Amino acid sequence: MHKPVDVTKLLKAWSNGDSAALDLLAERVYHELHVMARRFMRHERPGNTLQATALVHEVYIRLAGVGKLEWRQRAQFFALAAKMMRRILVDGARARRSRKRGSGAIQVSIEETAVLAATPDRSLIALDDALAAFSEIAPRQTHVVELRYFGGLTEEEIASVLEVSPRTVRRDWEFARVWLARELAPSSDRRA
Repeated sequence: MHKPVDVTKLLKAWSNGDSAALDLLAERVYHELHVMARRFMRHERPGNTLQATALVHEVYIRLAGVGKLEWRQRAQFFALAAKMMRRILVDGARARRSRKRGSGAIQVSIEETAVLAATPDRSLIALDDALAAFSEIAPRQTHVVELRYFGGLTEEEIASVLEVSPRTVRRDWEFARVWLARELAPSSDRRA
């Protein structure tokens, strides 16, 4: 694992047009991206044709295509990578769902150690839909969920990315967990 400052320097060099910095950056962050991808893939359905390594490569391709971004820190980079991984997996789940329609209640847990329900595609889509709705009323709290649940960032890293205090991150996380748990509960469990 490399020092955060090394990654930050490479990010800044890359944003200033140094293409060699992107190659060196890829070497430095590959392991962390792979760990993140394995965390995502743990929630995928068995037999998914997309593997963690392929997910990392897809993210790398998308990152290489990103236009000018002003990189401030490594946590910002991993936040974007997590968002890209989420989007890739949700798009795949939506494509599979459109080919094979299902019915029934969807139950998703938003606990830190959550393992999505037995129907991962539907659960991931339900969580993504709930986050999209949540972002309309609480955009910062939505970012906290993305960074913590999907990106695996610490409270301190999230606080740095969002430029808030770790205490604010904790409050945002608790608020988001309660809101999402209510939204994702089966409709028979919701109170009117």
